[in-house]
Order: sequence, then C-alpha cells, then structure tokens
Amino acid sequence: MSGSARHTGLPNALGTLAAFCSRRAGLVIALTLLLALGAVLATKARLGVTTDTGGLFSAKLEWKKRQHELQKDFPQGEDQLVAVVKGQIPEESQESALELAAVLRRDTAHFKTVRTPGQVPYLEKNGLLFLDPKPLSELLDKTIQAQPFLGSLAADPSARGLFTALGLIGEGVARGQADLQNFAGSLDGFADNLAAAAAGHPTPLSWERLLSGNLADLGGRYNFVVTQPRLDYGSFQPGGAATAAMRHAIDQLEFVKQGRVQVYLTGQVALDDEEFATVAQGMVVGLIGSLVLVALWLILAVRTWRVIVPILCTLVLGLLFTTGFAALAVGTLNLISVAFAVLFVGIAVDFGIQFSVRFRAQTYPGGIRPDPLTALAMTGRETGVQILIAALATSAGFLAFTPTAFVGVAQLGLIAGVGMLIAFACTLTVLPALLTLFRPKPHRGEVGFVWAKPLDALLHRHRKPVLAVFAVLAVVGVFCIPSLRFDGDPLHTKNPNSESMRTLHLLMKDPTTSPYSAEVLAPNLADARRLAAKFEKLPLVHDVLYLDSFVPTDQPEKLAMIADAAQILLPTIGVPPSVSPPDAAAIREAAKEAVASLDPVVRGMKPTDPLARIDTSLHILSDASDQTLMAADHALVRFLPMQLAQLRTVLSVTKPVTEADIPEEIRADYLLPDGRAHMEIHPKGALNDNAVLREFVRQVRSVAPDASGAAITIVASADTIVHAFAVAALCALLAIGVILWAFLRRPLHVGLVLAPLLLSALLTVILVVSIPEPLNFANIIALPLLLGVGVSFNIYFVMNWRDGLRDPLGSPTARAVLFSALTTATAFGSLAASHHPGTASMGRLLLLSLFCTLVATLVFVPALLPVRRR
Repeated sequence: MSGSARHTGLPNALGTLAAFCSRRAGLVIALTLLLALGAVLATKARLGVTTDTGGLFSAKLEWKKRQHELQKDFPQGEDQLVAVVKGQIPEESQESALELAAVLRRDTAHFKTVRTPGQVPYLEKNGLLFLDPKPLSELLDKTIQAQPFLGSLAADPSARGLFTALGLIGEGVARGQADLQNFAGSLDGFADNLAAAAAGHPTPLSWERLLSGNLADLGGRYNFVVTQPRLDYGSFQPGGAATAAMRHAIDQLEFVKQGRVQVYLTGQVALDDEEFATVAQGMVVGLIGSLVLVALWLILAVRTWRVIVPILCTLVLGLLFTTGFAALAVGTLNLISVAFAVLFVGIAVDFGIQFSVRFRAQTYPGGIRPDPLTALAMTGRETGVQILIAALATSAGFLAFTPTAFVGVAQLGLIAGVGMLIAFACTLTVLPALLTLFRPKPHRGEVGFVWAKPLDALLHRHRKPVLAVFAVLAVVGVFCIPSLRFDGDPLHTKNPNSESMRTLHLLMKDPTTSPYSAEVLAPNLADARRLAAKFEKLPLVHDVLYLDSFVPTDQPEKLAMIADAAQILLPTIGVPPSVSPPDAAAIREAAKEAVASLDPVVRGMKPTDPLARIDTSLHILSDASDQTLMAADHALVRFLPMQLAQLRTVLSVTKPVTEADIPEEIRADYLLPDGRAHMEIHPKGALNDNAVLREFVRQVRSVAPDASGAAITIVASADTIVHAFAVAALCALLAIGVILWAFLRRPLHVGLVLAPLLLSALLTVILVVSIPEPLNFANIIALPLLLGVGVSFNIYFVMNWRDGLRDPLGSPTARAVLFSALTTATAFGSLAASHHPGTASMGRLLLLSLFCTLVATLVFVPALLPVRRR
C-alpha cells in the first residue's frame, strides 16, 4: 500500500516515534526489560487475590448496608463451612455429627466456632412439645402399647433381653393377647436386622425409627456441623486448610470408614473456595493456551518467526506492565478482575497484527520496497492513529465501568482499560524495536487476500439488497431486546458438579435449609410477632423462624398427654438394668427360648411375614458362633440405651416452657441485646427460577421493605448489575462517539464506524435470545468488549477508505482484521472451555459477539462504504 497518509500532526509524530525506537532498538529493549522487571517485582510484592465475594459491590448501596448490618449483628452466620451428615439410620448420623464436632472443637488452629444446631439439649428435652397434638397422641399410644416390650429391654438392654422380648411376643400371639398390626413396621425392622446378623453382616438397629416411625425424620434427614473456619484471603482457597482438616477428621469417623455415613461439605466458604479455584485454574490454563494458539494463528497471518516472536514478546511485555499497574492501582484482584489477562491477550494482539501486516506490505509508488527503518516510519504514520483510536475506544468501553457500583467489573474495567493504552504504547515503541532486531524480510507478493477482491465487486454491485437484509436483521434485533433474560442467581454460575453445589441442591428440597431465604430485623419481639403473622399469609412463604418459634404451642394439652404416658412408662423404663451384660452362651440360650415360643406361632404364616422371618433368623443365631453372636449383640442394641435415655428425658417434661427458657446458643441467633428480633422467612418450594424468586422477594418486601438475606441480595445485586451495565454502555457509546469525532471530524465518517457497531450489537441480541444464552453477572462483561473490539475493526476499514482504499476485503487490512479476530476468538474460546459455568458463559458470549462483529465488519462495512473511483 502506498504511504499516502498525511505526514503532519499526530500521524507524523507517531511515525517519528516508531522510527526513533527502531534506530535506538537496543536502548528501547533495555529500558523495556528494566521496566518489566519493576512490574514483576511490584506484582510479586503487592498483587494479591481475594475470594471474598462480598466486595464485588459498593458498600454504599442500600441493600449492601442492610446486609452489612445484619452480618455485623449476627457474625455467627457468616463465613461458614458446613458438614452435612447423612447416615443410613438417624442414630449413626447423630453420633457421627457429635463426634466430628468434638474433634473440630479441639482444632482451634483451623476453627473459631463449631456448632451442632440440630442437637441442642433444650430441643431434645422438649421435642415432644413441638409435635402437633394428633401425631403426638399417636406416638404416645404406640409407645404405651409397647410398654411390656420396652420394660423387658430396659431391664436387660442386650440381645438377650431383645430375644426374650421377642419370645414374649410369640407367647402373646399364641394366647391371643397381642395385636401385631400396629407394630408391623417395627417387626419388619427387627426382621431385617436379625437377618443381616444371622448372615454374618450385622448392621446397627435404629431404635428411634422403630419407636417413632416416620416422626424420626421430622427434624430433617441430615445432621449439621456448622463451623467458622480461620480464613486466609491471600490464598486462592482461603478455607483450604480448614477444609483439609475437616476432611481428615471426617475420614476418621467410625461409620464413615464403614461406609454407613456420608459427610458432604458446603457453606459459603466451600462454595467460594471451589469456585475461585476453578476460575483461577481456568484462567491460568486459558492464558497459556491462548498464547500457544495465538502463536499458531500468527504463523498464518505473518508467515515468519521473525515477526511472530516480536509480536508475542510485545504482548507478554504489555501483559507484565498491565499486571504491574494492577498491583499498584488495585492491589487485590477479585473473582471477576482475574479475567483481565486473557482479555488483554485476546484484544491487544490485534494491535501487533495490524502493525506487522501493514509493515510487511509497505511499498513506494511503483512497487519499490523501502528499507526497514523507512518502512517502520511509514507504518507508524499510516497505522499509528488507527491503532490509537482502536485502543482509546476499547479502553473507553472498559473504563466506562469504573464509576459504577458493580465494583468487581469496575476493577476489571480500570485494569483492562489502562491495559489497552499500555498495549498501544508497546505496539508503537517495543514492537518496532524488536522488528528491527529480528530483521524480517519484506513480504513477497500481495499481503492481502487476492481471492477476495471479486467479493468487493460483488458486494458493491448488490449493495442495496445486502444493506436491506442487514436492516431487517437490525429491526429483528430491536424487537428481541425485551426478550433478553438476565439470570442474577450467582448459584447458576457455579459448577453444579462440585461437592458443595451438589450438597446445596440436596438442601434446597427442604424449605428450612433453602439458600433462598429472606431475613428481617424487627425492632422488638412484639413487632416480630405481628410481622410473622403477615408473612405466614403470603403464598410463597413456607414458614417464619424467629425466637417465638422455639416456644411450643398448645402446651397444656400436650403436657397432659405426656404426663399420662409418663405415669405408665417411666416406672418401667426408668429403672436401671437389673442384670449384667450377657456372654455368647446367654445370648444363644435366649435365642433358643425365643425360637421355642415363636415356632408354634409362625407355622401357619407366610415365610415373608415379619414374625416368620424373625423366627428363621433366631434359628440360625441359636447355632451361630460366639463371635457372630457378640457382633449381633453389639449391632442390635448399640443405640438402645441412648434411645431409652432420650425417651425418659422427653417424658420427664412436666411444665410449660417459656421464652425465658430458650438457651443462649439459640437466643443469640434470634435476639440482640438491645431487643431487636431476627427473623428468617423460608420460601415455599424451590426458588431456583428467577421469576419465582423475584415474586417471593416482592411478597416479602410488601410486608418488610427493608428485608435482607440471600434472596433479597440475589435480586438486588442483579438489579445493580443491570443498572451498572446500562450506564456503562451509554457512557462507553458517548465516549467512543467523542473519540471518533475528535479524529474523524465528519459526521458521515463517524456514522460509518458506529453503524456496524450498533448492527453487531443487535445481531448479538438475536443470537443470545435464539440459542438461548442468558446474561449473568459473569458474561455481561462481553457487551462493552463488543463496543471496543467493534470500533477497532471498523476504524481500520473506514480510515483506510478515507485514504483511498478501494477493495477492503482484498486489502492487508482485511487480512489483519481476520487473523486478529481469529486470535481474539482463540483467547475467548479458552474461557468458553472453562469448567466454571460463569467463565464458560463469558467465553461463549464473547465468541458470539465477536462473530457478529466480524460479520458486520467484513460484510456490512464493505457494502456500506461508498465506492471509491480508481
């Protein structure tokens, strides 16, 4: 291409700068390496990473203030690492949870607090009072009917006592004095466990389920160990050490070793650690992969290592300078701003490609090739202003976020925005110096796409139909804008296959453990009671938990029922064991006696009848080895003393409990010293649908406008993000318009750059709605990038057209734009391949927007540009 650029003003200055750096290549490289060393030292000394997601939004937001106040008043609810314990029977789960909590309480190096909220003495003692009258009556009636059986076991809590009691059942059936219908479930349980013991595989018997039936799971299927670990926010995984310590303690639990209990980890600490580790790993792998694949595309773009190496070195040096700036200006990267490195590589490489391709295409009129120094000066004059405009426009797209309340992206915008200016500076200084040192040979033949020149003529001939098609697509895009969906739930951007997320999905099935609850801080308990009555009438509210929730209702009626049962049961089960623990011979003898009582009864029964199965197993055990019998004894009655003790405790309740009886470990979660009452509003059903979640929040706010909690935070943060991006997009467009006007000075020419930019945005909207690809707080960053990248590509064509370019698709500019797009797509594609859903969605949306930008640049722009006559 002829060096026809105007050699005055800014273009001349940029050409002079490139020529100077070429003549002083050694000095420039030495100073650059010295600055790079300083950037590395600054990065090492000052740059950190935080996984604290609470810092992603401005603390000045009203919902953040309320959230912060709640966190300050109830710090025990923050930064939790939770072990969710699930056993095959309730007793195993409870014992494992208590054992784990005891171990963790001794580990003060890793844990500040350890609690087992489901196993509080107050709740265990008054458990019957929290049942509704009807199920309480049924439970007590069933327990009273089992009184002779329980009395025998209380006197001899062993396999011998159990076998003796089973023999008594046989005698009762033979006399017609026993009705087994009400005990079918319990007998099934005995039959299953006796069969396992007889087969040499004894399993612990759940006495809680035998006595309580389905009520055993009324408090939930899981037991929880809630901890507050000591966190190191300077690490990629602040809770990593505590998590490792907890896993080690879990692995030592008896029932875990036996495979009868599973323990899952979740909580905010586990969620954040897993997410940030996945993001960080993806960014590192993506950055390395991007550099490798970018190098491969550069081979096709410039075809010589003597140009590829300078471009890559310039890119790496620019990245080091940008990272050094981040260390000085920000200090600590967050979950979003860590993406700056991959974005820098994907966008900044465009500048190097544009400069290098045009450098190798330089000729004097008549096809004479200039010497390298002159060629670099000519390239600086021709492309310097174009690259400057592209860098300024891209920087404006990023910097538009810095004043918004979305701090996470504002930080990324500051780093990446300044990074674009650094990339421009490196392209006009470091790259010419490196090209001089590496001495690439002039390119032979056409640098552009010769085969594409007929396409230029084709687009010009059919210009009106092409523009009409794009006009229709633009209209479709406008109509698709209302269909854009923003998914503000941060849980949807996390890896659903991680342990903490799988556990969280288990807990979502229970409204009381749902992560989508709302919270209210009432002035006092009286106001809390009035609010609770209103909340409970809302269609999407399952229940309201506050201090009064721990005071049972209808206590006089329930206490009367408990007192009647206690009069019958306590004299029997309240006495200590009257015999010493048996040996194998005593157990064998008891089995034989039970068989003698059961044999006559089960002759007419089906083999599948519970009593017949019990008789069969007792036959086997009566001839079993001592080892088998002792193992059976341990498994069958291991949890019997604990259940009898619990039964004695709940039957000993004789007076109503009041709010004053609630222990401090519960009170601290629901009442502040100044009298303010904490309320938790649990949703009805799963709220992982954004529309339902918003409706739940709307209903809660209709009662308490100042509500807080996870559900409120999700909706409020989504609104904050959408507002931030709307403001940033408008600011970016305004800034880009000002930049273009400052350099182009003609409305038509400014319009020629902005028209394809808006078109590519509308094309992106069509694809996002059609696929669909919901917007979220991670991928919405693609929208301002679309503005910057779109301007970069368009400005090259428009400015070269101003300088006389006739065939844009066949020009070196088209070659540079295409391979810039491919290298950028490679970088963004590495994000799309991430295991982290949020990062992957960012990569996918970036690829979609880049594709639309490329279509607008390579098809719409050539058709839009007025034809230059030869």
